[in-house]
Amino acid sequence: MFVPHSPESLGFDSARLARLTPWMQRYVDRGRIPGASVLIARGGELAYFDCAGDREPETQAPWQRDTIVRIYSMTKPVTSVALMMLYEEGLMHLDDPVEAILPEFKDRAVLVPGAKSLADTVPAKAKMTIRHLLTHTSGLSYGLNGGLLGGAYAKESLGLAFAFGGLDKMVKRIAELPLECEPGSRWHYSAATDVVGRVVEVVSGQPLDRVFAERILGPLGMAETGFFVPDNQIGRFAALYTATPEGGMKLAETPAASAQRQGKVDTFQGGSGLIGTIDNYWRFAEMLRGGGALKGTRLISPRTLALMTANHLPGDISSMGPASWAETSFDGVGYGLLGSILLDPARAQTSGSPGDYGWGGAASTFFWVSPKDDMVVILFTQLTPSNALPIRKELRALVHGALVG
Repeated sequence: MFVPHSPESLGFDSARLARLTPWMQRYVDRGRIPGASVLIARGGELAYFDCAGDREPETQAPWQRDTIVRIYSMTKPVTSVALMMLYEEGLMHLDDPVEAILPEFKDRAVLVPGAKSLADTVPAKAKMTIRHLLTHTSGLSYGLNGGLLGGAYAKESLGLAFAFGGLDKMVKRIAELPLECEPGSRWHYSAATDVVGRVVEVVSGQPLDRVFAERILGPLGMAETGFFVPDNQIGRFAALYTATPEGGMKLAETPAASAQRQGKVDTFQGGSGLIGTIDNYWRFAEMLRGGGALKGTRLISPRTLALMTANHLPGDISSMGPASWAETSFDGVGYGLLGSILLDPARAQTSGSPGDYGWGGAASTFFWVSPKDDMVVILFTQLTPSNALPIRKELRALVHGALVG
């Protein structure tokens, strides 16, 4: 699975594919990213892999294939798969009200337009459902979104803190806050997938880390993916950087001081909690490309995966109300139960094929699966925020510019 094949045998132009390495190196040389790696596979065969830069420039520790990174919101597709495995067992349904599983979400209130305080609310007319959570149409928010409600989330690090006393405690606090909008009325990126993680815990009767380990990570052979970095692997963990207004970057978190070190994590967040290696995430992405199975190990059925990767919005994301911060562009892009779906490359102003799906993380990691091109592409780096650089669209242009067959 991990042995590179001739790019030409997989439909790539070798010379064009070779542009990826100097592209990464330019960003490193300009001090825009610490390091990066890109993996491209087609039909389950590796077409390209390379690294550039360092996982911690201050110590000149090189970025390598086994570098461990924070994948943040690339955790969300894993959580969605866990939930849909329970769906296939008949333990819950997409139209189930969230309050039937998590009673704290009963009798929700919604902020009124122009609200001056969190008390300016009216009772919600619609009940929040599991489908609303999966599609980010629940009315919940994120600290990244700004505004009155986003500010309340940010103040308490809701969906952003790895030590919160447990996922149950964090989700109960989320349930105490009002909604940004009526469930089902708008697409609003949020901590909804953290709530999905709590639903998984209650329905399965197990904490989320055990569900992941026993149902997904273990069966797929993802031994180096989890909710914290073991002490004996800290030397492979990348440092985290933040983009500066001047066009550079500054150190945000060293591996030694990371909030995701062993012994520090007590809240297993379905929306942003995982760390891992690029080869491990390739296994997960290959399971998706393979219709829910990897080398004979099936997690979900092809029909369930087709449901997850279909657009569940009435149009593209931009048709669902005012733009909020998110890991995707809105024009020409839909959303399913697992991530974004490319509907119209021209409207999205990006290279790709209709039906491409995937998601990114806050530290600029990114992946997509292309059913039409039978392809998986993964980018790992460690720079926040993820919209600081146009590397995702550039990566799409480079990959599709090399795909000739």
